Amino acid sequence: MKNQNHANKKVTENVQKISEYDILKLDNQLCFSLYVCSKEIIRKYKPLLDPYGLTYTGYIILLALWEKDDITVKDLGRKLYLDSGTLTPMLKKLEALDFIKRTRGSKDERTVYIKLTKKGYEFKEEAKHIPEKMVCSLELDPKHGKEMLVSLHKMMDTFSSTELGE
Repeated sequence: MKNQNHANKKVTENVQKISEYDILKLDNQLCFSLYVCSKEIIRKYKPLLDPYGLTYTGYIILLALWEKDDITVKDLGRKLYLDSGTLTPMLKKLEALDFIKRTRGSKDERTVYIKLTKKGYEFKEEAKHIPEKMVCSLELDPKHGKEMLVSLHKMMDTFSSTELGE
């Protein structure tokens, strides 16, 4: 907690150094920088995923299912930070491409389970090259990339614990 307070104090001091109107500049917005980077990284995935008929969202759904298969739409949405309105059309597309199968729960038909098909499992072998190609295209120093990933995971944990009311 002491480190957290010290970090918050430093951020406050740095923000106070920015003039009243400079804080409104795009270059001073963390959210804008994250937005641009996210958008551009997803754009770089497009040529890697197009041959398989996948979008970035479809790809991350498969990544999640390779970690844990046969899960509910609700659990998958929670893992991917996606609501069912976004997830359902993507799941329909992945099912049409024969990567997944959706089934209703036997105890409660409102519960829908997502399970990889044979094609979905087999695609994991083909997809192994995608992360390496992405890292190369970003020309990111591995150490710096690892540090960024740790920082972003901390931020994601903050969002998750805030949502859960912790």
